[in-house]
Amino acid sequence: YINSTITQAAVKRTEEKTEKGAATKSQSFVRNIFIGQLETSQIFPFPEVLNDEQIDTLKLLIDPIEKFYEKINDPMKNDDNASIDQKTLQAMWELGVFCLQVPQKYGGLGLNNSQYSRCVEICGYHDLGIGITLGAHQSIGFKGILLYGTPEQKEKYLPRVCNGEYAAFCLTEPSSGSDAGSIRSRAVKSADGSHYVLNGNKIWISNGGLAEIMTVFAQVPVKDSETGETKDKVTAFIVERSFGGVTNGPPEKKMGIKCSNTAEVYFENVKIPAENVIKGEGQGFSVAMNVLNNGRFGMAAALSGTMRYCIRKAVEHATQRVQFGHTIDYYGSTQEKLGRMAMLQYVTESLAYSIAANMDNGSQDYYLEAAISKCFASEAAWWVCDEAIQILGGMGYMKDTGLERVMRDLRIFRIFEGTNDVLRIFVVLSGLQHMGIHLRQIMSAFKIPTINLGLIFEELSKRAMRTIGLASTRNLTQLVHPNLHKSATLCAKSIEAFGQSIEGAVLKYGPNAIVEQQFILNRLAQAAFDIYTMATVLSRATLAANKNLPSMEHELLMSETWCLEVCIYSY
Repeated sequence: YINSTITQAAVKRTEEKTEKGAATKSQSFVRNIFIGQLETSQIFPFPEVLNDEQIDTLKLLIDPIEKFYEKINDPMKNDDNASIDQKTLQAMWELGVFCLQVPQKYGGLGLNNSQYSRCVEICGYHDLGIGITLGAHQSIGFKGILLYGTPEQKEKYLPRVCNGEYAAFCLTEPSSGSDAGSIRSRAVKSADGSHYVLNGNKIWISNGGLAEIMTVFAQVPVKDSETGETKDKVTAFIVERSFGGVTNGPPEKKMGIKCSNTAEVYFENVKIPAENVIKGEGQGFSVAMNVLNNGRFGMAAALSGTMRYCIRKAVEHATQRVQFGHTIDYYGSTQEKLGRMAMLQYVTESLAYSIAANMDNGSQDYYLEAAISKCFASEAAWWVCDEAIQILGGMGYMKDTGLERVMRDLRIFRIFEGTNDVLRIFVVLSGLQHMGIHLRQIMSAFKIPTINLGLIFEELSKRAMRTIGLASTRNLTQLVHPNLHKSATLCAKSIEAFGQSIEGAVLKYGPNAIVEQQFILNRLAQAAFDIYTMATVLSRATLAANKNLPSMEHELLMSETWCLEVCIYSY
């Protein structure tokens, strides 16, 4: 999968170039720590985007959505039957939860990313299985149309996905999982150019047995305008089941998320109108990666809700269960578990809403942060659920308690929409590419020093300060609450150390060989995760303190503890 990951990183850097070919300045916090720089515009202050009208809209939605999950949906029944009954599905359509982010003019609710996050957090709290049905439909199923569709494509398909027609995202094949660029499904353009003929099959497609409208990825022969050479390139298509030639296998039997429909989908001589290409021939890999990148923040939001559910179950038991003369929450071991569970939930929630707000503010450079949020959330949620079961003891192991189902549901989140293993490498390789661009700029500056004095002076100053043991990164203390100055200093020092470690690794292994050193890359990825999570909770806790929220002291303590822990364990 390393080649696919390198390609992902290359696609992102290509898209971030200006028309003249010069690299744009990145606003990404994570990308910049790879060159030892502190870029805080997307972190401090903690982003808030909802105006009064948007808050009121969200409040109107929350109550009926909560009532649906509490009174109509039955997660245990869904799990036992490995399906969602029609009454429940119909109620979901009537609520509008299948089209949360579709603009109102097409029949959707028109929510922004922050509002969407709150809705999926509620879903994650109650039923991850239903969450997959919803997410496969709107987070990835028709997201390509929403992001890249022509006005005609949007006019034709978005009203339909808001009115009872399910969508699916068809990418994975038997021979290509993480290596999306190696898919074998193939579409050939007709001689008159009016349509394509698609053949191939896809596996493990969520909503595969339900979907009428599918985003399908296939290889298409594309002629290079410069060389004249014809090569296969991945292209994205909008495919309707009604086109004919589209069939599916039986629902897969899965460990968890059982109520969601997962099936193999087959395409045999499917005629696709030429106007159903998304973004253009050869743009499919970019479409696929950006759709997945765009939806990852929602996974973090949903899993923060799941963690909240697990914590509630653990607290209810701990405050009622009496052993050795005390309720078990009296004991330090239980308190430590609950404290760390709450801390992980807080970090995950902070990541989700920070990224969502930045997206709402128009940021286009959030992909590394979103990848980190997906990895962190899926691993943290698994740990929190496991600890909740431990607190409940034998009761937690029993099916009726509900945590057993949650644990099975959670396992898939470290695998799909980009396995955590691949995403960790993706984060590091993207960061290394940014570092490479930065170093090339420095080298170019030295060739023409008279017009690049500012850049040269900045780099020389940074290296001189490192030599004499002084921090060359900007101080974070001016951005945080006074109670967090010590933690902010730890974060800034970590960025400094990280930048030096990255530079040292590249010098040791070389720019080409470093991509194969996954043992090293994984540890660099974890350090990047730790630094980003530190900065995010410092920002959120500072916001709580500045607003004098009732949770202020609690948030300050969690932020301080988190920064201390990750520094002790990582550096």
